[in-house]
Amino acid sequence: MRELNFIKTGELAWVDRPDPVLVEPTDVLVRPIIASRCDGDSLPIHRPVSRPMQAGLRLGLLDPSIGAIAGEVPFQGPFGIGHEAIAEVTAVGPAVTSLAVGDLVIVPWAISCGQCRECRLGLTAKCSVAVTSSPGGMLAAYGFGPASGPWGGLVADSVRVPYADAMLVRVPDGIDPLRLAAASDNLTDAWRAVVPALRQRPDGTVLVIGGGARSIGLYAAGIAVRSGAATVDYVDDDPERLRIAEELGARVISVQRKRWTSVLGSLPTRYDVAVEASSAEQGLRDALRALRAGGICTGTGYYVGASTKLPVMDMYATSATLNVGVSHIRPALPELLAFVAETGFPAEKVTTVLADWADAPEAYAARTTKVVLHRPRLTASHDA
Repeated sequence: MRELNFIKTGELAWVDRPDPVLVEPTDVLVRPIIASRCDGDSLPIHRPVSRPMQAGLRLGLLDPSIGAIAGEVPFQGPFGIGHEAIAEVTAVGPAVTSLAVGDLVIVPWAISCGQCRECRLGLTAKCSVAVTSSPGGMLAAYGFGPASGPWGGLVADSVRVPYADAMLVRVPDGIDPLRLAAASDNLTDAWRAVVPALRQRPDGTVLVIGGGARSIGLYAAGIAVRSGAATVDYVDDDPERLRIAEELGARVISVQRKRWTSVLGSLPTRYDVAVEASSAEQGLRDALRALRAGGICTGTGYYVGASTKLPVMDMYATSATLNVGVSHIRPALPELLAFVAETGFPAEKVTTVLADWADAPEAYAARTTKVVLHRPRLTASHDA
């Protein structure tokens, strides 16, 4: 079979791999038919980060968790890349009870057993059973390389999914699978950053600082609008993303900034909910300082420094809450799917490149906000 591999910065290629097989009776095999590029995948593809990260880890300038996730030599190719996919079930283990060959399913990015203490608490990306397969001991996941386990990437002809009854969620009838292309991670991550907070602050105002987590910020802005937020302000310096945010119903605020400059002076008000999607320390500080009393901020980006500075006294004074952490997708998927079905949220508007599967090496490397690959299902009458 073929698997899309990260070779080095600026270079992706198809690599032949052995076909996966059913190992445990709870396994299934799936054939991905839609795959989208996570915002985080753009980092090693577009920037030569491996050597700087190695030096940063040695000098203690970067948090050591980076090495546990991406390896002692971060982003050293080749490895299978990609961890957002919609797939067709092609083989089912004898102990699998809820799935059948031909089912169309969402494959969460993180491996989870569904039974351990962490999974029962909803912390499926920290599954204590699955992480035992990971040399880094931090995550068990698709598409991050061997430090996060032997799972490979999801831009592949065939993928083994363990704990299938617990992990996989069927795509509901009546929803275009392309609308759910990023449900494995970015789309659901945006949902969890907005909807639970708005439930605590009904009719609240929402700030999204976009940029680094490119698609997450846009999904979050659109979801906030569809959730009935009183105001949704989207801040960015990219004209394309500002246009998409406006199409999704947000009020856009264009800024000219560097990663270390504040955007607080451009904000017209304070907010009940803030989503920090710039992946910059300054963005995180701005989002926290922009909160109203009792406001809630969720940081969705990577803050890799070993000593990220936060305005803790300001948070104390305003009784602010900061949520950060890897996205626990599996427990949130049912509510996300219900939200999309009920509101008709057009998540596909965030897709800026829709490409044929065969063109993955070139398309996945595009310098754009959201890349989605697609190909037909094996059953011709169910083309995607």
